[in-house]
Amino acid sequence: MEQLIETGDRLIRLVNRNFIRALYESINWNTRLIEIKGSRGVGKTTLMLQKAQELQKQGEHVLYVSLDNAYFFRHQLIELADWYYKNGGKFLFIDEVHKYPQKEKGLDWSLEIKNIYDSYPDLYLIYSGSSILQLYTGAGDLSRRKVSYRLPGLSFREYLLLNEELNIMPQSFVSVLQNHGDLAAEITTQIKIIPLFNDYLKFGYYPFYTEGLENYYQRINEVTNVILETDIPSVTDINFETSLRLKRLLVLLTGSAPYAPNLSKLSEQLFISDYRTLLKYLNYLAKAELINILSAKAIGNQIMNKPDKIFFDNTNSMYAFSENNINVGTLRETFLFNQLKNDHTLTYPKYGDFIIDGKYTLEVGGKSKTKKQIAETENAYIAMDNVESGFGNQIPLWLFGFLY
Repeated sequence: MEQLIETGDRLIRLVNRNFIRALYESINWNTRLIEIKGSRGVGKTTLMLQKAQELQKQGEHVLYVSLDNAYFFRHQLIELADWYYKNGGKFLFIDEVHKYPQKEKGLDWSLEIKNIYDSYPDLYLIYSGSSILQLYTGAGDLSRRKVSYRLPGLSFREYLLLNEELNIMPQSFVSVLQNHGDLAAEITTQIKIIPLFNDYLKFGYYPFYTEGLENYYQRINEVTNVILETDIPSVTDINFETSLRLKRLLVLLTGSAPYAPNLSKLSEQLFISDYRTLLKYLNYLAKAELINILSAKAIGNQIMNKPDKIFFDNTNSMYAFSENNINVGTLRETFLFNQLKNDHTLTYPKYGDFIIDGKYTLEVGGKSKTKKQIAETENAYIAMDNVESGFGNQIPLWLFGFLY
C-alpha cells in the first residue's frame, strides 16, 4: 500500500496546471460521486490529478489511485477506502475503473464504489474510465448517485489556448450562428487562423501531441488497438475473434468515410450472417468513440437503426489511418460532427449535410460553396472552409471549434 500511495502523491505533485481543460470549470466538484469518462488519450488522468493538486494545496486530504496498479490484483478497492477514511481521508480519486480485476463473482468495481459511497457518507469519490463505460452493465447501480461528465479531445479553441495563448471564452452554437462576424473579427486580428486550423485538423485533438509529433500517428494507432483488444472486451462478452472483426471493420471504413454503409457487403467481408450483429459491432465502435454514426432518426433503438453515414471520430484519426487518402469534404464534415456532438444531436437531413437539434441545417463546403442546395430550407447555414470571416448565413468552418 505504501508504494501505491507514494505513486499517487508523486503524480499529484508533478502534474502541470499551466493548461486547464474547459470541462474542469464545468464540473460540480461538491458532488460526492463524480464520473469522468472519455476516449483513451484525451486527458482524463491529467484533469483528475490537477484537481487533486488544487485540493491538496488547500490543505485537503487527497488520495489518487489507478485501478490497473498491481496492488488491486490482491486487494479490494473497498479495503483501501476503509483504511483511507479511517486515517482522515476525504477525497478519493480512482482512475481506470474498467481495468479493475474483479475478486469475486458479482463484486465488480461499480458495486464496490456503490458500497463505499453508501458506507462513508462524507467521503468524496471521483472516478474515471474509458468511454466504453457506456456499454458497461455493472453489478452496482450508480445512476441515482453519480453525476457523469464526458471529456472529449481538445477543441480548436483549446488548441489555440494551449499553443498560441489565445484565450477566447467557449461559445454557444446559437452564438456562433448569430455573432460569427464579430467573433471572427476578434480572433483574426490576433492570429493567422487558417494555417493553425489546418494544423489542428492533422495533430491537435489528442493532448499528447505536445510530447512530440514524430510518433503521434503511431500513438493514435496504438490507442486504437488497446481500445479494440482490451477496453471493449473488458465490458462486453466478445472474444478475441470478434475483436479482430472489429479491427477489420474499422479498416474497411478507413478508405471511404463518410461511409454510406452497404450492410450486405460489409457482412460478407466480415463473415457475419445477420445485420443485427453487424449493427451491434458498429455500436461498439461508436460507444468507444472510434467512429460517429449519422442517421435520419435520433430516437428509438439506436443500435438497430441502419446508419446513413459513418465518420471517423476525429480528423487526427483520419490522418493516422489514411494519411495519403484524405478527402477534403470528408475532413470538413468529420471536424464539424466531432465538435458539435458533445452538446448537440446531429441527424441526417434531406437537404444539406447535418440537422442540429432538429432545427438548424448545416451544409459544409469550401469558400466557393453556393446556397443552392439549402436555398428553400429554413434555418439553414453554410459552414465554409478556407475563409477567415463569413457573411449572413455563411459561417467560417473553424468557428465551430469554439464550442467548448
